[in-house]
Amino acid sequence: MKKDAVFIFSNEQLAYRFNEKHPFNHLRLQLTYDLLTSLHALDSSLILPPRMATDNEIALIHDEEFIHAVKSASKGMLDEAIASNYGLGTEDTPIFPHMHEAASLLVGGTLQAVDEVMSGNANHALHLGGGLHHGFKGKASGFCIYNDSSIAIEYMKRKYGARVLYVDTDAHHGDGVQWSFYDDPDVCTLSIHETGRYLFPGTGQVHEKGSGKGYGFSINVPVDAFTEDESFLEVYETAFREVVEFFKPDVILTQNGADAHHYDPLTHLCSTIKTYKYIPKLAHELAHEYCDGRWIAVGGGGYDIWRVVPRAWALIWLTMTNQINQLDQGIPPSWIQKWSDQSEDPLPTLWEDGNIVPSIPRRPEITDKNNKTLEKALFYIRNELKR
Repeated sequence: MKKDAVFIFSNEQLAYRFNEKHPFNHLRLQLTYDLLTSLHALDSSLILPPRMATDNEIALIHDEEFIHAVKSASKGMLDEAIASNYGLGTEDTPIFPHMHEAASLLVGGTLQAVDEVMSGNANHALHLGGGLHHGFKGKASGFCIYNDSSIAIEYMKRKYGARVLYVDTDAHHGDGVQWSFYDDPDVCTLSIHETGRYLFPGTGQVHEKGSGKGYGFSINVPVDAFTEDESFLEVYETAFREVVEFFKPDVILTQNGADAHHYDPLTHLCSTIKTYKYIPKLAHELAHEYCDGRWIAVGGGGYDIWRVVPRAWALIWLTMTNQINQLDQGIPPSWIQKWSDQSEDPLPTLWEDGNIVPSIPRRPEITDKNNKTLEKALFYIRNELKR
């Protein structure tokens, strides 16, 4: 019997850890897992451990020289000058022991999710350890060593002949995935992110539409700093609905960075949990409408690991498994008690945030600007491709 969803997770994934002061902290995986188990919303029969990706699978996207460099760095055997050529040993992507193995496990988790869905074992799969969307063919970037989403998309194309829609709602532009498939008409990338005028990686402008046969299949909607729920969700829903209708994918892969939240320390957007409740709701609906339910979700950014990420990511699973009514219980006191001593901020007791965003004087101007950006982003689909 086909399952509604499977959850890819193991404690070994916490080994992807640069250093104690680095903002990328996969303890958020454990926090999310514990929140779901405290709710009794995660059946053990639906939890699958990730497998280790092979070198050949990683090489679907990454250069062999880069993979070799990561392996050497893992053993402390890569010269500092050579490492910098590969984006390793930087402030964003420091070298740590066994980094190749840790990164390969995250890639393998996403490939495991792909196989569960594409082989028909489950309608949906959630792998929160993935979503490392900044990695390039020959270079690590932005906390990302190997780009699991790009590898998974190429894997789906080759093994299953799939036409893939990739939807990225991380506050940072999904640059690595976009450039991997910039000239590919069988992959459509939709990224809704904070404008690169203020934020890494500085790409993802409206005019980045693809090249060659892939022209028109890269869609970017860079929203203005201080964008709130209403404007973000209007952009998201309009863009997602129009893109999925035009592209008609076989499968949807969503990257679910939780760093557009008002509390996130690395970005300037003002979303609340309201946004993270609706993002998976729409993905779930459109996956069933266009892809016979085939939906794979991965994690991504999210640097308030205590107040934001566990709630935002738990909502994906609750949506996938039709357990959204669990929100009526509030946050389980047992979860709060277990983790409150480690958190620098008081842990939330409710799923909703309430009125946490201060008044934004430029709100009407920001909304209008985002709507104009959306119009430009969708112009080619609305006009040229529908002729």
